[in-house]
Amino acid sequence: MTAPSVATLSPAPHAAKTGRRKSVLIVGAGPGGLAAALLLAKAGLDVHVVERLPHVGGRCSALEAEGFRFDLGPTFFLYPKVLERIFKLIGRDLLTEIPMVRLDPQYRISFGGGGQLDCTPDVAKLEAEVAKISPQDAPNVRRFLADNRHKMELFRPCLERPFSGWTDLVRWQLMRLFPTLRPWASLDSELGRYFGDERVRLAFSFQSKYLGMSPFNCPSLFSILSFLEYEYGVWHPLGGCAAVSDGMARVARECGVRVSLNEEVEEVLFDGRKAVGVRTRTGEHRADALVVNADFAYAMTKLVPNRLRRKWTDAKIEKKKFSCSTFMMYLGVEGRFDNVPHHTIHTSADYLNNLRDIEDRHVLSDDPSFYVQNATPTDPGLAPPGMSTLYVLAPVTHQHPNVDWQKETPAFRAKLFRQLEKVGLKDVERRVRFEKIVTPADWENRYNVYRGATFNLAHTWGQMLHLRPQNRFSELGGVYLVGGGTHPGSGLPVIYESARITSRLLLDDLGLDAEWLGVPGAAELPVSAPTA
Repeated sequence: MTAPSVATLSPAPHAAKTGRRKSVLIVGAGPGGLAAALLLAKAGLDVHVVERLPHVGGRCSALEAEGFRFDLGPTFFLYPKVLERIFKLIGRDLLTEIPMVRLDPQYRISFGGGGQLDCTPDVAKLEAEVAKISPQDAPNVRRFLADNRHKMELFRPCLERPFSGWTDLVRWQLMRLFPTLRPWASLDSELGRYFGDERVRLAFSFQSKYLGMSPFNCPSLFSILSFLEYEYGVWHPLGGCAAVSDGMARVARECGVRVSLNEEVEEVLFDGRKAVGVRTRTGEHRADALVVNADFAYAMTKLVPNRLRRKWTDAKIEKKKFSCSTFMMYLGVEGRFDNVPHHTIHTSADYLNNLRDIEDRHVLSDDPSFYVQNATPTDPGLAPPGMSTLYVLAPVTHQHPNVDWQKETPAFRAKLFRQLEKVGLKDVERRVRFEKIVTPADWENRYNVYRGATFNLAHTWGQMLHLRPQNRFSELGGVYLVGGGTHPGSGLPVIYESARITSRLLLDDLGLDAEWLGVPGAAELPVSAPTA
């Protein structure tokens, strides 16, 4: 590991005039909060992060016990260019600070209806894989990738700039892009332009689950998700995605950021409608600006008085569309599974019906789809010698009266152990040496996720761009948002990007230089950042 290139920070540009550095409080040390802390500290602000849990990372943290280490939440590290840019802006190199490896194959998709694909970034090999189950679709793989490369370039400015109202849509000339973005189409129908076999369409659309949505309801725009995997890779940070959060926190502290753990925010403090600080069990913390990295709906309904909100009242939040949730099993298992890929996705034989159970009927499926990570062959340090970590995730309904998890958990757990046999993981339950289960009720009650909706507000067109909670939160003065509940949305890359968007707005509002963070939508980094 190289020595830190940024050890101390120069005063902010305004310090000589005011006699003090401007300060910012960040509520939550999740990925967005940590990324914002890095950028705002580089800008010269006095940054203080307050975190409820005893560790950083939020849902992108580690669960460790008995020599096993699991990611609590995300296990796919995608589109590293976003975080690489943030590290470059603060004078660091991402892969030096946080080593990671690119996976090939990226994952295996096992279809309940028969067949499987080992999805590789080698396009010729990928075509051969597709040809095994649908020869007529294989020639269209390159056309799909090329078209989505173009789509991504057109839409990328949207992911890198704030949207505060209709005027921003007009300025962005959204209508001009309609023929390419096809907002009237679903992701599955978009893929129907390339692939006739429903299994192939599923292989290029299951990524909608990163947003907690069905490919039959998800906007066609999000065909760019699978493109990004093939173009930029699926990566495994050594130590898991939680190692990224740990590394960001380490660098943040080296940059002068204060991180207070085990300090739950109980209330946001206001002067009129302007936030001036927070109250925790240890007392009050005041600052010039407040960045909220907590789950948006939870933070608003629990920390901000309802009377101060108009567009996002408790009643209006309750009516919004939320993503699905996840049922998690973290298993420390005796033995190794070297014949099972790092990532495996198994889809229900009746995938559409499984999705309707989750999103419409809010019941548990008889044949649930699931995902399993077998990371130990890639990263042996995650388990004791001769042992394996298996991370099992099943998409399920968010919290709903139809499902009582206290009653349903034992049977659903047993069902998932049986499902694992379908991907070659046999006799697992007998070999389990450590086990932890997290249900949607746990996501809501233990991890403060509204309705247990682990992917936040659903990414419908009615809840995107300026219709999503804005990075500069319009309801309250001095409040800024980062994370999956604001623009651009859920998923680690766009959460990191939300931090860059928000940091630009915050610095502008404080009268500080924000140009070094880049012009919204610009392809390259700015020439220089503030000198440390």
